[in-house]
Amino acid sequence: MPGPDSNWIDLRRDALRGIETLRAHFTGHAYDPHWHDSYLIGVTEQGVQQFHSRRQQHQSRPGTVFMLEPEELHDGDAIDAEGFTYRMLYLSPQQVLQQLDPLHANSKGELHFAATLRNDNQLAYAVWHCFDALWHNHPELIKEATLDRLFMQLSQHPLWRSEVHPADRDKSLALQARDWLIAHHALNPGLQAMAEALHVDRFRLSRLFQAQWGLPPHAWLVQWRLSQARRQLAAGSAPAEVAASLGFADQSHLGRWFKRACHLTPARYQQACTNLPDAR
Repeated sequence: MPGPDSNWIDLRRDALRGIETLRAHFTGHAYDPHWHDSYLIGVTEQGVQQFHSRRQQHQSRPGTVFMLEPEELHDGDAIDAEGFTYRMLYLSPQQVLQQLDPLHANSKGELHFAATLRNDNQLAYAVWHCFDALWHNHPELIKEATLDRLFMQLSQHPLWRSEVHPADRDKSLALQARDWLIAHHALNPGLQAMAEALHVDRFRLSRLFQAQWGLPPHAWLVQWRLSQARRQLAAGSAPAEVAASLGFADQSHLGRWFKRACHLTPARYQQACTNLPDAR
């Protein structure tokens, strides 16, 4: 029966564009709830990829495109011993907004997927071939052509939804709390200090924060730190420097959290971003 040793993950990064490509296989449990600061667009290759997002359970089967927005909480599991294999692109919000400008004219800087899963052969083909071009470091003309095809498919309006919410005091307070956590991340802030700074009861603050972001403040802050760690490591910063700048106790503390979230050590992630030999 397949076990943990049959799990693998392989990641590469296009140096010019900063787009990460990831291909992975998992049996059993794959990921705890987490989020990324990128748009995730991928295709399930083999098996059934089961995960939760938007308070729903999803099952992505071979050929299905799955799409997740920045800060969209999700997990991952296999439903049987055969596991699942998938390939995925990480696209920055800036890249998506720049390429899909006509769509976000009234979106106030945000684009939201209409659905998490999509059975669309043309979109799956575009994701698959864009992945291949970046993964194998094909000539620039080929990369550009496959990216153009991908964004042409992503420009289809049925893929997106508008999201206009009335002013909401609780949401505003949750946004303030998030911004406060980011501003004070290096100090390892406590919930009581944040509540006092925002002039609100800490129990109420904790409840509305989790209702808005899907995680309690301390867990959300870990995810934010890990997203920043990915950026800094990809840019070449040493793991020890990254740990110190983001408020981790030390490099080993960063390493434990990073491996739990990404299934790679910080050093191996950094090596993979330079397109050196496979760092599984």
